[in-house]
Amino acid sequence: MKIPEIISRPGHRLAVLAVLFALGCHPGIGRAQAPDADVAGATVLTRGPVHEAFAGVVTFNPEPGIVVAKAPPEAIEELPPTERPEGDNVTWIPGYWAWDDERNDYLWVSGTWRALPPGRAWMAGYWGKTSQGYQWTSGYWADATAKETTYLPAPPATVEAGPNIEAPSVDYDWAPGGWIWYQDRYAWSPGYWELGRADWDWCPGHYVWTPRGFIYVEGFWDYPVERRGVLFAPVYFESGFRGRHGYRYSPTIVIGFGVFSDDLFLRPRYNHYYFGDYYDPGYVQGGFYASFSFQSGRHGYDPIFSHQRWEHRSDREWEHHVEASFQDRRDHADTRPPRTWAAERSRDSGPAASRQNHAPMAMPLDQLAKQKNGPMKFQPVAKAEQKQLAHRGQDVEKSRTQRQTLEAKGVNPAAQKTGAARQPVAVKLPRSPIVSPPAGRLTGNQAPPKTQPSPGPAPKHQSNPPAPGGPAEGKRVDTQAAPRPASSEMKPASGQGEATAPARPVQSAPKPDANFQPKPEAPVHQPDVRPVDQQPAPHPSAAETKPAPGLDKPAPSERPAQPPTRQAPEQFQKGASRLMRNDRSQASHGNQSAPGNSPAAPSQPGNDRNQPNAPGNDRDKRDH
Repeated sequence: MKIPEIISRPGHRLAVLAVLFALGCHPGIGRAQAPDADVAGATVLTRGPVHEAFAGVVTFNPEPGIVVAKAPPEAIEELPPTERPEGDNVTWIPGYWAWDDERNDYLWVSGTWRALPPGRAWMAGYWGKTSQGYQWTSGYWADATAKETTYLPAPPATVEAGPNIEAPSVDYDWAPGGWIWYQDRYAWSPGYWELGRADWDWCPGHYVWTPRGFIYVEGFWDYPVERRGVLFAPVYFESGFRGRHGYRYSPTIVIGFGVFSDDLFLRPRYNHYYFGDYYDPGYVQGGFYASFSFQSGRHGYDPIFSHQRWEHRSDREWEHHVEASFQDRRDHADTRPPRTWAAERSRDSGPAASRQNHAPMAMPLDQLAKQKNGPMKFQPVAKAEQKQLAHRGQDVEKSRTQRQTLEAKGVNPAAQKTGAARQPVAVKLPRSPIVSPPAGRLTGNQAPPKTQPSPGPAPKHQSNPPAPGGPAEGKRVDTQAAPRPASSEMKPASGQGEATAPARPVQSAPKPDANFQPKPEAPVHQPDVRPVDQQPAPHPSAAETKPAPGLDKPAPSERPAQPPTRQAPEQFQKGASRLMRNDRSQASHGNQSAPGNSPAAPSQPGNDRNQPNAPGNDRDKRDH
């Protein structure tokens, strides 16, 4: 008997619907929920990469994305969960495939509910085909008002060395300096002290590598992690499981905010944050840095760690406890978090001794949504919105494909072979389907602080202009000298940047005075920056800097690269409970003295922030 005949008979209709319900599918949209435990073919993980749109890595020396030989699978048809955080500025950002070198295969980075950074648009990353294999190009948060982006030559190696004066007070944090494209070359914009904010993370200006050149993303204010939305667990799908016809996936397991204070790592070579159990010393060779060692080693800037340190600015023992907690888990495997959702559930259902000193890594979304004391309030997703978001994955895939085509089209193989420097080129990009409302339209605690400009570049602190060559397509940016514009007219070469006027510098900082000579007592750091061909060895580069205890410098890459977390629900957020590790952690490591630093005090709000090295700040003088 044919299936349509069975469904048409009243006596069998209920039986068919019962089977569909038992399979976890809705007859209208074919929903298939994510497994709530490890099953054959699909493993829900409690460790892995953090979705780039949820938290992105800021490195001082960006480098090309990883290349793997295996082609990525077709994107999974992913459906957003049926409950979402409240707020008009919250939306669904679909997941993507990320390379898992331990499995020598891809795993799925689940989509995320995200409170969008004010005034930003998400440009999704992609896997592009190269002569060596498949290369990852990272996503980034672009200026939502801009209509084009500018691809720049590779910036020089950073000379950021931290602050050279004391902070105005403990309420300030250091914003790191960086290279900016000014006129026809790179110029150094010094760092400065910036006033910290309790409800906001500052993401400093930084560069994102693409096959066509480097995109400058100007600094912006973002929500702290506990206000960003919901991070779902990644999943490893075996090839036969993910290839099932008509399979649809909807994530249900949420990763707790505690991982951002207890179990967070950065992997700049893969351009991702990672969470979970990466404590074994062998992961050092894979390029994993504990959050405290990444910034202290001057590899880049970690907005999450900086915010946590700022919130603990009155606790001089805080960083000591962070490092001691890391060393405890590095040295004692039984103290490390579980790696899968099934292992998490098994531990939670075991004897009380096995749960001692272990806060939960994850929980089901419906359980989190029912909590009345959580950091977020949830609401059901309306059917109309659910239908609209179901197509979001298709829109994002279309956007990433268009971006990939444009960036691959502008690559000049001849220039790459000869090593000729690229010239700046402005290109229109497809508009992202994920765009935040302008900052001016947001109210209350959703409206970000005002962004103050960073110190302007010193004319004498410049690199040599690039040699002729590079991509010939697109609109060339005229970087010749121009009449001095008002600072409000200056725009950086940011992702999806504004159309660049022919005579306007591609830079956001105010144009410096021709006789600009910073005074020694000025609250900015002025390194000795000379043209690239005359520069001394940059202050601690990735190759010269050792990470924190237990995290040695990983093998060099093929080319120059580039606060206290507020408490989430007690049963869901690890927070201070694990950082302090009670008597066991302190007993095991003894009464070590505090680093002696009162967290970097800030100065003027503005651009880039980095770990302070103010005089008397022992924490920043330690060699990690």
